[in-house]
Amino acid sequence: MTSTPPMPASQRVVQISLFLVAAIAILGGTLQMYLGEPEVSPRLDNVHRFMAGVYLSTGFINLWAAITIRQQGTLVYLLALGVFLAGVGRLVSISQVGLPQPTAVWLGYLVPELLLPVIIALAHRATNRNASR
Repeated sequence: MTSTPPMPASQRVVQISLFLVAAIAILGGTLQMYLGEPEVSPRLDNVHRFMAGVYLSTGFINLWAAITIRQQGTLVYLLALGVFLAGVGRLVSISQVGLPQPTAVWLGYLVPELLLPVIIALAHRATNRNASR
């Protein structure tokens, strides 16, 4: 029986962050798929539920990447980029139409969307740098 070496702390940070993103996307995607956006036109509700499906699927991809973290390379950076771009989309929305109410909730969404990807990318880079030594 072979035992796997302990996971480096930087890789554990990436793994935990991916699990967190997965949980948020799976729960949020499922909720938004169910709720939709009924107080808008059918076209906008359709787009909203479509994007909820995309959100939900990225949750499953993040979950898989977290579970198989020892085998992951570029995918981790791409997942971090997706979360970051989602945060940028939120920033664009805020700049164009304002900050929704209650502001603390929406800022509570925004801050992790901008910070977690940076943490994921830097920790993944540190893991790869240490592995190549």
